Order: sequence, then C-alpha cells, then structure tokens
Amino acid sequence: MKCLVTGGAGFIGSHLVDRLLQDGHQVVVLDNFINGRPENLAQHHGSPSLSLQPVDITDYEAVPPHFRSVDWVFHLAALADVVPSIKRPLDYHRTNVDGTFNVLEAARLAGVKRFIYTASASCYGISDITPTPETAEVRPEYPYALSKYLGEQYVLHWGKVYQVPVLSLRLFNVYGPRSRTSGTYGAVFGVFLAQKLKNKPFTVVGDGTQRRDFIFVTDVANTLVMAAESNISHEVINTGSGQAHSVNYLVELLGGDVVYIPKRPGEPDCTQADISKIKKRLGWKPDVSFEEGVKIVLEHIDWWREAPVWTPETIGEAAAEWFKYLSDKKVL
Repeated sequence: MKCLVTGGAGFIGSHLVDRLLQDGHQVVVLDNFINGRPENLAQHHGSPSLSLQPVDITDYEAVPPHFRSVDWVFHLAALADVVPSIKRPLDYHRTNVDGTFNVLEAARLAGVKRFIYTASASCYGISDITPTPETAEVRPEYPYALSKYLGEQYVLHWGKVYQVPVLSLRLFNVYGPRSRTSGTYGAVFGVFLAQKLKNKPFTVVGDGTQRRDFIFVTDVANTLVMAAESNISHEVINTGSGQAHSVNYLVELLGGDVVYIPKRPGEPDCTQADISKIKKRLGWKPDVSFEEGVKIVLEHIDWWREAPVWTPETIGEAAAEWFKYLSDKKVL
C-alpha cells in the first residue's frame, strides 16, 4: 500500500513508520517538525520507500498534492499537552480541528481506502465508569481534549456524509522510546526520565496513588496497522492496555527519590480503557507488559539527556494557568 502519515516524525508516528516500512509499504510523511524530529526517522535515511515532506497541515493548499494515489491515511499530527492548550487555544484549534479538516478533505478528494484517526481518551474527562467503554459520556476538561474530540467528530461526520472509510482510535497513555523531550510541563515519563538522569527527585503529582492506563508505543503502532487492514469503518475504538498502574508503582520501577507536588484540577484519579471492543473487533491485545515497557525505556534513557529538568518550582510556574482556569470556583 501507499501510506500517508501526518506527524510521522513524531513519537508515535515514527514507530508507525517503522512498522509500515517493515511490512513493505510505501510511506509519505507530512510533518512541520514543531513536535516531530528528523532524527526519529534517521534509521530510514536513503530508503526509496520513504518520502519525508515538510508540510504544515494547517496550510490547506500545501496538503492535497501529497495525497495522490494514497491508499491508507494515518492522521497523527496534533498539538498535545494540557498547559499550552490553556494558554494558546487558538493554536490548538487550528492544528487539531482545522488541520484535521484539511487532511480529511484531501483524503476524501483523493478517494483513499482507509482513514485512521488517533483520538484521545482525554475526551472522557473524569469518567464515572472504570474501566471506561467507548459508550461513556464525553466530558473534555481542557482545550486539548476538546480539540481532539472535535477532530474526531469531523472524521466520523465525513465517514457518514461522504462515505470516507474512517476509524477513530482513542489512545490512552502512550509511552516508550522517542517520546517528546521538550515543551511545556506534561508527559510523566519525559519528566521523570530527565529527572533520573540528573539525579533529581521525581515530582509526583498528589499522593501518587492515581492510576493510568499506560500502553507501549509499539503496541499502538501495531493497532494502527491492524485497524487499516480491517474492514471496520465509522466506529470509535479504545486503545489502551486495559490495566491501570499507579504513579507510585512507576516510580518504584524507575527507582529514585520522590517529592510530592499539588494535585492538578480536572485530572481523573484513574484512567483505564475497557478494551473488550478492540479485542473482539480487531482481535488485538497488547504484547508489552508495563514492567517490560519500563525496562525498555530505561535501556533508552539517554534519549532524554537533553530534556528540561523540572523542579516543583518550575512546574508550579508552568502549571499556573492550569490552576487558574480549571480550579473549582464558586459563582458569586
């Protein structure tokens, strides 16, 4: 197949490109390198099966020419993280909503055979149901979560109105080598690994008992390929490990001292995917256990050597907008 991956030089996208090339597909990557890094694809330098195009998906005129003869589209390009989405909601709307529209329209006009969208489980917000099924109420708590959900709605609508063969995978907490090493305070693995390299204590939010559904990045790449190979369309499917592990357990596996910082508003005590649908519909299950995944990450810890090292003070400054807008307020 000829595949197009938006955000293909990013964390998840580069692992997907690895898998697609391994399977013998032709791959076109669109990336503006705001989050993505050319080094993530350096192992494929000179490959005749890979075309890397510096394209910003918010520029509609620049997008369609790259969709000629494309069979599968994997739309991963997005702005991530909670804090910057609160500070810069317009940027998030332009990339995650308008950008998704541009990619969808280009795919529709090109008559692609499959369109796979990477949605975010953050759309569930603080869910009443754990493990959380796809039928749970959608409650976005911040602009990032809302923008990813709006992108998903566009994807499903294009599937309904224009019969574009779409499928949306709601990803839970993805981790692994090549995850982002810079940017505003965000992903727990990047924060912790940079701290470990500098022999600094891990900054654990709250009491550390909050649990997350961590899924290893190669498991996600495998899921995306299986979704494209399937004949399932116009559906939403959770993509997680189906298990939840505490931040305290992660710290135990990584090994190091801990300092606790205030709990952040709008964050659930537990995220855990109900993966019964993906098991039934795709015949998929995760291959990498949490313990194995953390071990692999530690083996690649040098990847985070240049990452910013966060302290309770700098985290407090970075997250000030978070608390300003999301803390509970009484209406007088």
